[in-house]
Amino acid sequence: MTRVIIVRHGQSSYNAERRIQGRTNASQLTEKGCNDASKVGKALSNIAFQAIYSSPLQRAKLTAEIIQSELANAQGSSAVVQTSDQLLEIDLPLWETMLTADVEQKFAEDYKIWHEHPQDLVMLVKDGEGTKEHFPVLALYEQAQQFWQEILPQHQGKTILIVGHNGINRALISTALGIPPSRYHSIQQSNCGVTVLNFAGGLGEPVQLESMNQTQHMGETLPSLRPHHQGVRLLLVRHGETEWNRQTRFQGQIDVPLNDNGRNQAQKAGEFLKDVAIDFAVSSSMQRPKETAEIILRQHPDIQLDLQDGLREISHGLWEGKLEAEIEQEFPGELHRWRTIPAQVQMPEGENLQQVWDRSVVAWQSIVQTALDNQLKTGLVVAHDATNKTLLCHILGLPADNFWNFRQGNGAVSVIDYPNGLDGFPVLQAMNITAHLGGGVLDKTAAGAL
Repeated sequence: MTRVIIVRHGQSSYNAERRIQGRTNASQLTEKGCNDASKVGKALSNIAFQAIYSSPLQRAKLTAEIIQSELANAQGSSAVVQTSDQLLEIDLPLWETMLTADVEQKFAEDYKIWHEHPQDLVMLVKDGEGTKEHFPVLALYEQAQQFWQEILPQHQGKTILIVGHNGINRALISTALGIPPSRYHSIQQSNCGVTVLNFAGGLGEPVQLESMNQTQHMGETLPSLRPHHQGVRLLLVRHGETEWNRQTRFQGQIDVPLNDNGRNQAQKAGEFLKDVAIDFAVSSSMQRPKETAEIILRQHPDIQLDLQDGLREISHGLWEGKLEAEIEQEFPGELHRWRTIPAQVQMPEGENLQQVWDRSVVAWQSIVQTALDNQLKTGLVVAHDATNKTLLCHILGLPADNFWNFRQGNGAVSVIDYPNGLDGFPVLQAMNITAHLGGGVLDKTAAGAL
């Protein structure tokens, strides 16, 4: 496995002024940006990196150098910062250095396209041969793909650090997972946010998004809401550990309760979210998520818990109650198919992923709509591994085939915003946050069976 940790540069002068940066190199790290870069370095100091790559733009390069110096202090790391032009920020030549508010006014039509159909944004730029069409988002995705194709073969089985920008980082994550350019705005990268990707091989081979946009090392519980956010934020949590998770026994719809570690994980999730203003809470009707939600809600005693059957775990049918070795013996080859082509597997006397998708997405959409109708801002949703992974595919416009691209640790928190109602694309602000469970940046919860 090749582990890739992606970091966005610290706050820059243009970030603070709300200016479009693109490829301009005038923007510099602020004092906060430098301090946060130092915090990232400390948060990563127990990880040994074989290589560090950075954008050549000064705001990213300085962030990388500050992180590198923290690594060197903590562990004597000898990895040097190498710059790559393929980590340059998105190229927005007509907008660079302008205030976002001015771009919105002066280029109203293009700005609307940028937000609603980013893949269609086109700028006419002059070069030596005259005027040509430049598609910023499509060009960025191509750049990200080239970076992966060059870098991954050089570092098989190693751990590398990438320090880039909001745009290129999103394109790197998207091209790794197959998220289309139309969903460019569906994932976010905060200044000094940390994302972890695990590659089985090269681009196009299996890859897992272990976590995305963690900001807890900077003292932030959750990534901040975008300015003028009018919509709904959902905090999607996987239930705490059960004894069967620990044994890697398939539980599915067998109603196994939390074990002591699972209750402890739920308690830590509750402490982590205690200062978040939660307006409503929903859980799968099964015992393990319900108990997880109830423990979290001890910090929010006024909130009633709503139970929804649509969020229940996948029914594994005849696999339920069995260990992997027993399933392999009784249903030879099916576990391999489940791990490689999950959308094509029909659980014997149970469900397939399409059935889980149909019921869980209906439940999810109704949760969002009810919140919008009642002007509720933030909701807690507690469900299961397969349910959550299916919902993450739906949120990012991916088919159920991408099910294994997402990791969901017991007691982990993901953050999904609906800034433009149900008609607009949702935004995955952060995924699989497990810092509150004591593992630091990496997810140390036992993976366990579903």
